[in-house]
Amino acid sequence: MIAAVIVGITRLLSGVRPRWVGCAPTARQRIYFSNHTSHLDFAVLWASLPPRLRARTRPVAARDYWEPNALRRYLAAHVFRAVLVDRHGDAGDRAARVERARCTIERTAAALGAEDSLIVFPEGTRGNGVEIAPFKSGMYHLARLRPDVELVPAYLENLNRIMPKGEVLPVPLLASVTFGTPVKVEPAEACDAFLARAHAALLALRRA
Repeated sequence: MIAAVIVGITRLLSGVRPRWVGCAPTARQRIYFSNHTSHLDFAVLWASLPPRLRARTRPVAARDYWEPNALRRYLAAHVFRAVLVDRHGDAGDRAARVERARCTIERTAAALGAEDSLIVFPEGTRGNGVEIAPFKSGMYHLARLRPDVELVPAYLENLNRIMPKGEVLPVPLLASVTFGTPVKVEPAEACDAFLARAHAALLALRRA
């Protein structure tokens, strides 16, 4: 019931229109990777999925945003089934950062289980809605751990205008999410080459 209410409110505020131009909705496990400009991003993407897929799709989100109060904790745990990850930035030496990143990727891969999908934002932080920042390496390593899972680009448009960075209340406007052709890591493909290719696949959806 709560999930249905959130979906209704999200669609009302965003007017989101899902467009499947490179693939079709399917029960196959997927990692939906998207541009990130607003706190509404994952809710809009999640709400745009058909109900049977939405029930099996978990957003990967920052723990420090979702755990400070009881309502957010409840929504993260019981409605979105979010995979909460820590944001440590540049704290500690290189070895400590590498170890934290490895643990995060392994936990995220484990969260896929045998049937769930994920929503990730490989830029790592919110952008300005104009440019898509270079992708962090996490998605590459996640794809290496779970090569059986499809990687689907999903371009979100207008979310930065509906709820700009720093704002608390959304402004109702029309948003869209465009799902593109799945990509995958080739057997001998290097991290930088794959991330550049995935970035290009997402950017291409802006003109689709």
